[in-house]
This record gives sequence, structure tokens and C-alpha cells, in this order.
Amino acid sequence: MAKAMSKESITSPSAEGIAASARAAGAKGRGLPPVHLWNPPFSGDLDMRIARDGTWFYLGTPITRPALVRLFSTILRRDGDEYFLVTPVEKVGITVDDAPFVAIDFEVSGYGETQKLRFETNVGDHVTAGPDHPIRVTRDPETGEPSPYVLVRANLEALIDRKSFYRLVDIGAHHDGWFGVWSAERFFGVIPSDELPRD
Repeated sequence: MAKAMSKESITSPSAEGIAASARAAGAKGRGLPPVHLWNPPFSGDLDMRIARDGTWFYLGTPITRPALVRLFSTILRRDGDEYFLVTPVEKVGITVDDAPFVAIDFEVSGYGETQKLRFETNVGDHVTAGPDHPIRVTRDPETGEPSPYVLVRANLEALIDRKSFYRLVDIGAHHDGWFGVWSAERFFGVIPSDELPRD
């Protein structure tokens, strides 16, 4: 859910300050920062937005430096329906139009129920769909258009881009009345089988 933001709610925290704090925190260890363990005071909302296509904006301008986007993505946290950038010293709200990440590609290994689908996101994360990284599909109530997602980490999902979704459909299978895909011995239904056209 997108987080509405008024001019009054935008406060003094800056992207530069958040980036500096994130770099300092990241230098203390390997891997992703433990944002789930940090509980700094809320510092207000930052004029930062992640568009549905995965583009990050700051003060209305796209952030064009991939390394900076990656840095911000490592300190992103979702609490309920709201998204925050969290460092050991501050927590700022940002707007996310849909999902914070986009799955831009995937690799297939194996076959059938033991097949594995390994997704790559626009910020460089790699996850294998399965019990810990489920795929889900929502459908627009008016058009029926599907929107597929894969869980990346801690309540943060990636919207699976259109070309990848079409590839998933190409390798799909029927199971228990559903058409979907297998990954890591888990079946993810996409659409009821009886909604598909019959030959």
C-alpha cells in the first residue's frame, strides 16, 4: 500500500544523511544490516518514492546511481503497510507505489516438482522461490490482470516483471485444479485451471 505524504509531514532528514548512517552501519559487518533489530526514534517522512517499475525517486528526481539505490534497499523495512528506511540512529518513512523491488529475471534448474526458480531483483538480491520465498498472485478486480510477487525478505516483496511472468506461464503446470509453477517442491497456483481456455 502506498504511503500518503503531505508537505507538512516531510521533515529535515536527508537522503545524504541516511546514506551516511547506512554506510557506517554496513561497514560493521557482512551481509544485510540487521534492520529488524534497530529501534531508533521516528524522524518523520522523507520525500522518497519507489515507483511500481522499481525506480527510486528523491525530491521528485530519479536516483540514477545503482550503488546508492542498492544501499537504500538494504536498510528498507516494512512495518504493517508502511515502509521505512532504518539506521541505528533514525527511522524515516518513504512512499512505495506497489512492491519495493522488481524481479527482473529468473533461472530454472531441475524439472517437475523438484524444479527451482531463482529470481534476481533490480537491486541485486537473489532468492529461490519456495517455502521461505513464496510466490503469490493478485488480480485486478476490474480487469482480471494478474500481478505476481515473490517474497524477498522480511515482508519485502518483488513484483515479477511482465517478461518473467510470461516465461513462468510457459513452464507452468496443472496441479489440484490450479495452473501454476513448481519451485523447491512447492506449488504456487496462478489461476484456476477451469479459467483457462480449452483446446
